[in-house]
Amino acid sequence: MFDDPLSEILAFVGARCEVAGGFTAGGDWGIRFPRPNAIKFGVVAAGACWMRVDGLAAPRALQAGDVFFVKGDRAFDLLSDLDVAPLDAREVFRDAPDSMVSLGDGTDVLYLGGHVELDETRRELLLDELPPVIHVAGNAEQAAGLQWLAREVVAEVQNKQAGAGLSTASLAQLLFVRVLRTHLESGGRANIGWLRGLGDPRIARVIALMHSDPARNWHLGDLAKAAGMSRSVLAARFKAVCGVPPLTYLTDWRMRLAVRALEDGSMPVSKIAETLGYASVSAFSNAFKRVTGTSPKRFQFGTG
Repeated sequence: MFDDPLSEILAFVGARCEVAGGFTAGGDWGIRFPRPNAIKFGVVAAGACWMRVDGLAAPRALQAGDVFFVKGDRAFDLLSDLDVAPLDAREVFRDAPDSMVSLGDGTDVLYLGGHVELDETRRELLLDELPPVIHVAGNAEQAAGLQWLAREVVAEVQNKQAGAGLSTASLAQLLFVRVLRTHLESGGRANIGWLRGLGDPRIARVIALMHSDPARNWHLGDLAKAAGMSRSVLAARFKAVCGVPPLTYLTDWRMRLAVRALEDGSMPVSKIAETLGYASVSAFSNAFKRVTGTSPKRFQFGTG
């Protein structure tokens, strides 16, 4: 369905972006967003402020055009000044018309925020890879395309024309993808795993090959040749970047696809085994049990 691993994995985890609302602010103001159940994102459309994230020592200065994503495991504050006591966002937005509020005194700052929902059973595949915060400055060299997207999101929210809901969600989805891409291309940090691998051109090539045809009987030599590396160098580099050897990554991805197919329930185990490149049901079942701890049939019928 997709021709690149990032698109495939984001679809696999069910990443769905939604703009929730925002605020204008001036003077002294502060707002605290509680720990979310989803990845939180924000766009500073105008003005400047501080962001303080729980568990991180240094606050960040945000400027007009900046976009950020905060992992869903920590709360954060947005403030005019680091000495301001922030208001609880849940209270502030409780009765807000159109999910927009005014903070402090003035309209120097315009902020829009939202979240990225993930499928409950698959979310860790993405969350385990992300750093606590991804922040792309509006004046960064790689951010030119993001600025257009950010402006379009703001325009859709403010103008509320026909189709604004779908348009805003689509733009937010694209914004998420572009932020991840910009983060990787600029050498931004990711945890050891597939996302860090996509930031390494040679390792990304290997991951893309395995995702393009997971049923193929890939050999380390085939992948090394495609990456322009020796077998030993590829094996060491892939494990250092992704945390597992290449063929272990392939098996793990196959089993994720198998779990999705078993959850769907429309395909017999024998067919799933065939589509994932296993010569027999027993070979597939052994691999599935080794990775997941249960047999395919027990998993499928919820008895494992």
